[in-house]
Amino acid sequence: MPNFVQRLANISSGSQTLVCIGLDPNPELMPITDVVAFNKSIIDATHDLVCAYKPNLAYYEARGSTGIREFEATVTHIRDVAPEVVIIADAKRGDFPPTNVQYARALFETWGVDAATVNGFLGGDSMEPFLEYEDKASFVLCRTSNPGAAEFQDLTMQVNGKSMPYYQLIAHRANSWNVRGNVGLVTGATYPTQLAEIRKICPELPLLVPGVGAQSGSLQQAVQTSINSAGRNSIIASSRSIIYASQNSNFAEAARTATMNLREEINAVLENAGFEW
Repeated sequence: MPNFVQRLANISSGSQTLVCIGLDPNPELMPITDVVAFNKSIIDATHDLVCAYKPNLAYYEARGSTGIREFEATVTHIRDVAPEVVIIADAKRGDFPPTNVQYARALFETWGVDAATVNGFLGGDSMEPFLEYEDKASFVLCRTSNPGAAEFQDLTMQVNGKSMPYYQLIAHRANSWNVRGNVGLVTGATYPTQLAEIRKICPELPLLVPGVGAQSGSLQQAVQTSINSAGRNSIIASSRSIIYASQNSNFAEAARTATMNLREEINAVLENAGFEW
C-alpha cells in the first residue's frame, strides 16, 4: 500500500491541486442545520478539486456523541465518493506515550484517517505511537498561524551550542523523527518568513499550511515558501472562506467556485515559478 506521501503526490498530480478544505461545521454559520448533509454537499461539490480534507475534531467533539457520529459519517462519505483524497484529522493530540497509543489507535484504526495533526511538545517518545503507523502521517505543530504563536514558538533555545527559536528546533526534530517517511509539519501561512526557514530546514517534508483565506495569509508567499524543490509537498488549507462562501441555499455551488478559484491561484503561482503538473 502506498504511504501517505505517495498518496498525496498521486492525488495532487491527478487533480492538479494543492488545496485542502477544512471541514469545520459551525451550526451558527451553516445555512442548513444538518451537519452531515452540509459536509456531504461540500464534499460532493469539491472532491475533484482537492488533494485533502481536514475535519477539525473539536467541531464534532463539541456536539458529543452526535458530533462523533457526524464525523464518522463525514469520513465514510469521503471514502465513498473520493477514496483517493487523503483525510487529515485536525486533532492536535499530544500526551504521554501510553495515552498517545490510544489517540493513535482512535485516529488511525477506529476512524481510519490518513493523517493527523499532533503536538510534539512531550518529545520523541511521545511521538512514537503515532509514527509506528508507517502508512499514516503525523503533522507536528511547528509555527502556527495564530497571533499568539510567538509567545512560545519564537523563544530562543540553546541547542548544542547554537541559538535557534523553538519552531526551528521542532523542524530539526521532525527531520530526526522521520525515519519512516511519515512526518509532516504544520506551518502557518501568516508567517511567511518563518515558513521559508522551516522549508529550508526540512526540504522534503510535507507541510500543512493553514492561514490563507479568513486568516489573511498571503497565498503567493505561502505557496512560494512551502513547496519543495519539485513544486510539491505543500498542502494549502482553507476552511471558512470555502465552506461559508455563501450562507444561502447555493452554499455548495459557492464552495466549488471558491475552491476552483483557490486552485487556479495556487497553480498560477506554481506556473510563474516554473512548475507544471
